Amino acid sequence: MRLLGVPVVQAPSEAEATCVSLCKMGKAFAVATEDMDSLTFGAPKLVRNLMTPASSKLPIHEYEYEKILSELELTPDQFIDVCILCGCDYLDQIRGIGPVRALELIRKHGSLEKLLTTLDPAKYPVPENWDYEQARKLFKEPEVVTAETCPEFKWTPADTEGVMQFLVTEKNFNADRVKGALEKLAKNRSKGNQGRLESFFGATKVVSSTFKRKEPEPKGKGKGKGKAGAGAGAGANKKGKFGGFSKR
Repeated sequence: MRLLGVPVVQAPSEAEATCVSLCKMGKAFAVATEDMDSLTFGAPKLVRNLMTPASSKLPIHEYEYEKILSELELTPDQFIDVCILCGCDYLDQIRGIGPVRALELIRKHGSLEKLLTTLDPAKYPVPENWDYEQARKLFKEPEVVTAETCPEFKWTPADTEGVMQFLVTEKNFNADRVKGALEKLAKNRSKGNQGRLESFFGATKVVSSTFKRKEPEPKGKGKGKGKAGAGAGAGANKKGKFGGFSKR
């Protein structure tokens, strides 16, 4: 990326956490990732499917942090506790507690501290060394690039010789194709106009998504469908971290 003149920020720890910090500093519009933990770090906006191949025809999903907190009726700290209960990169989830149950429990008790004093260990065994306080701290106080340590975002001309050395000599890319791409890059840079996402990814559909609970489907709806219809439904309803909620 640096050889192409693209400004790069090296995250000191979790990349998503630094991306969130860049958004909060106003240096980026949104965090583009498939990792929903970015919302747990407090990403103002999260964008999914941005790099999905155009052939998949998947819409780009945009999540707004404040909107999600409002619709789930949670404070930022409670949202973190729900995510920890669901299982995260730092801790395993408590067996028997899924996304829907986690949300219900935190809404009822308000925090993990109060919840754990009432939890039936026989029904919901807490994993050994389940240090939720440390996990919570890692989400609230991650090691990130700050305004003082963030380098200037400045585009520079591509290092043509460096790119050829890296891609052609070291990685055995086709020399003519690399040269052609570099010429196209230089030509676009010389225009001085900022390109739109559509020029790189084609026309895309952006969907504002939330974690609203799914409405129950009316009885009898969908009856008579063949296997193709059933398969499409199964694919659309695959569960993620917040599998009990629709990502609309």
